[in-house]
Amino acid sequence: MAPTTLQPGALAGVRVVEMGQLIAGPFAGKTLGEFGAEVIKIEAPGAGDPLRNWRMIKDGTSVWWQVQSRNKKSVALDLRQPQGQDLARQLLRKADVLIENFRPGTLEGWGMSPEALHAINPGLVILRISGYGQTGPYRDLPGFGVVGEAMGGLRHLTGEPGRVPVRVGVSIGDTLAALHGTIGVLTALYHRKVNGGQGQVIDVALHEAVFNVMESLVPEYSAFGAVRESAGSALPGIAPSNAYPCADGWVLVAGNGDSIFKRLMQAIGREDLGQAPDLANNAGRVARVQEIDAAIGDWTRSRSITEVLDVLAQARVPAGRVYTAKDICEDPHYRARDMILQQATRDGYTVEVPGVVPKLSATPGTVRSSAPHLGDDTDAVLASMGLNAAQIAQLRSQGVIQ
Repeated sequence: MAPTTLQPGALAGVRVVEMGQLIAGPFAGKTLGEFGAEVIKIEAPGAGDPLRNWRMIKDGTSVWWQVQSRNKKSVALDLRQPQGQDLARQLLRKADVLIENFRPGTLEGWGMSPEALHAINPGLVILRISGYGQTGPYRDLPGFGVVGEAMGGLRHLTGEPGRVPVRVGVSIGDTLAALHGTIGVLTALYHRKVNGGQGQVIDVALHEAVFNVMESLVPEYSAFGAVRESAGSALPGIAPSNAYPCADGWVLVAGNGDSIFKRLMQAIGREDLGQAPDLANNAGRVARVQEIDAAIGDWTRSRSITEVLDVLAQARVPAGRVYTAKDICEDPHYRARDMILQQATRDGYTVEVPGVVPKLSATPGTVRSSAPHLGDDTDAVLASMGLNAAQIAQLRSQGVIQ
């Protein structure tokens, strides 16, 4: 079941207004919500966040939605109407954080520029996630995560040499932007606490979030003119670290530490390589990486994945199988660390979902509420802002809320 705790979350008392949709903005809201923040998600009346209908649907709603929108309240509010914009400003007047991932200029078009919002709430922390950032010559271009992955340098490195660049398999560009945005929010909240209560704007570009994790890509080009290329499953410049064939699949082996390499070679019966003076360090192993990979592959090829992992575990060599969703759900380690949770939905069924990361000892993240139906919390949130039943009913009749 979802983890619970008697202690308040680390972010209890922090009110977040989420105006984003799909992945990047909402993932940041999800993360803050799991650690105790109150997250009020504003959705457009009608269909709401398109993520409600992405990928596989159960009982009319995406099961992805059940993860992305847990611990959130849904307010169906039309931000294209002046009355809707006024209501949003009232809500933001008492908020701590605003998350948005619209194209630059959208907030300004609704009369909610950072300057305008800080005039009514100087302490507001505003997270803005966009394809190319709020400034620069590309700011007005439409940008999704896949484009950010390409511009950030990641797509060029994925796949087999000489073949088409491939996707990582998930929307990694959006998620990296969300995590960078979350770091920015927490940093800005701390700054606000110790520096007089002033909020600020956090500007995250999708491609910059990807670029930030590209390791030595640019320094190597700057220093040596080297353009790193795709290398399939290998880790260029680090040896041995690759995927190797087994009788029933593939196994990943990372034997690239000096002492680890010697233990690996002993385990596979190639002590001649383990004791070779020129292979005692990484530079020497890189020069002979094809020979080393062939030796490991010759050993793994006739053995099962389980046998290979057992032998390498005894030798204290990092190795692992390539997990599928089935493997993850059946793995006892995932279960032992509460990384697979049973989460009840508002549609009446229970679904297994990922747990909360990272794990805090005193204030662990929790799942306090299931993902909302569109507009589930509209009346309650508006009532908390001081609107009475007649005012709420009039707004609903005008199509401002749902």
